[in-house]
Amino acid sequence: MRIAMIGTGYVGLVSGACFADFGHRVCCVDKDASKIDGLNGGVMPIWEPGLEALVKSNVDRDRLTFTTDLATGVKDAEAVFIAVGTPARRGDGHADLTFVFEAVRELAKVMKPGTVVVTKSTVPVGTGDKIEAILKEEGVADFSVASNPEFLREGAAIADFKHPDRIVVGAQDDRAQEVLREIYRPLFLNRAPILITGRRTAELTKYAANAFLAVKISFINEIADLCEAVDADVQDVARGIGLDNRIGPKFLHAGPGYGGSCFPKDTLALLQTAEAVGVEQRIVGTTVAVNDDRKMQMVERVERALGKLAGKRVGILGLAFKPNTDDMREAPSIPIVHGLIERGATVVAFDPVAREQAEKVLTGVEFADDAYAAAEGADALVIVTEWDEFRALDLDRIAAMLRGKVLVDLRNVYDRSEAEAAGLSYYGIGRGRPR
Repeated sequence: MRIAMIGTGYVGLVSGACFADFGHRVCCVDKDASKIDGLNGGVMPIWEPGLEALVKSNVDRDRLTFTTDLATGVKDAEAVFIAVGTPARRGDGHADLTFVFEAVRELAKVMKPGTVVVTKSTVPVGTGDKIEAILKEEGVADFSVASNPEFLREGAAIADFKHPDRIVVGAQDDRAQEVLREIYRPLFLNRAPILITGRRTAELTKYAANAFLAVKISFINEIADLCEAVDADVQDVARGIGLDNRIGPKFLHAGPGYGGSCFPKDTLALLQTAEAVGVEQRIVGTTVAVNDDRKMQMVERVERALGKLAGKRVGILGLAFKPNTDDMREAPSIPIVHGLIERGATVVAFDPVAREQAEKVLTGVEFADDAYAAAEGADALVIVTEWDEFRALDLDRIAAMLRGKVLVDLRNVYDRSEAEAAGLSYYGIGRGRPR
């Protein structure tokens, strides 16, 4: 089947490459000429494990192409996926659909009759209806509009795409359902369940899923605070409740709060949708507030460990919002680093892959070439992102290099006993009362 993907960001590029790997012929379209030139030269615009090899393999097989010309990209395409950005609008948190609607208007001029237009971008409830109205306004008569939200985790996106928990398709007509079933048919061998529902239900499902996961994260973070007050261990609490299959173990890892391109944006957009129809969402609203406060609590945690921050040197390990990505969007490291600097600390930071992106959003920071360089002469070392390479540090060496002998582990990578055996003062999250 011939597929066009409008947008070569995280969702568009991963989805396009995976569809091509299923055997479909996919053309990815983007207005950014430098990005398309890079892709045609084998240069990835994002860092995602396995993506470069997957793109190259399908380009070599003539199943995956890239262009800036929309007419060329959608020629003969039976389905056109829209995977452009829907950032939170400044000021009110509404999802900004400017890029989506621009893409639809341009698509209306070149799409062939019978095309199925599919929103892959995360969009508010009712967006599919608006897309349908725009296409009609532009004089398109024969088309279908569907919603097919993505549920990809950065750092594990290819595995998530090829082995999904479920495929959600919001389609109002048989044509759209038929085309999308055919596109995803290779996944039926893995018995991936496909949920066919209305467009509005599919659109809301994505927001509801992300909001629920955000609630789990904020919940376990608050339980971690309680653990410290009553001298309990949040990791054992998380295991104890996670073994209950009604709850499950995922997203029960205490830390500095959620970030990234999805949870912060999608929780705000859900609240705006609810406000527009007069329905209060108190749990999600509280979750957003708890997560916002969490970052400054981490700054205060470092300050308590050091006594004061003014004049202190703090090493930071990990800047990306999670491991296995260079994505700095809404990363917890940003307010934490800024908070440390505002209180008078000097910050030296290291991240295995996100330095280039971090330099765009962090000012007044020294960047180190490895974890040990970040620790050299620092009064405290703070683990913010749990990259695998931070899980086996030589703690004796770290202790020898640190001036202040303080390890603040915001991801509970280490046990207190092993840190203290190396001569470090250890401060974790929810691991009993701080000593």
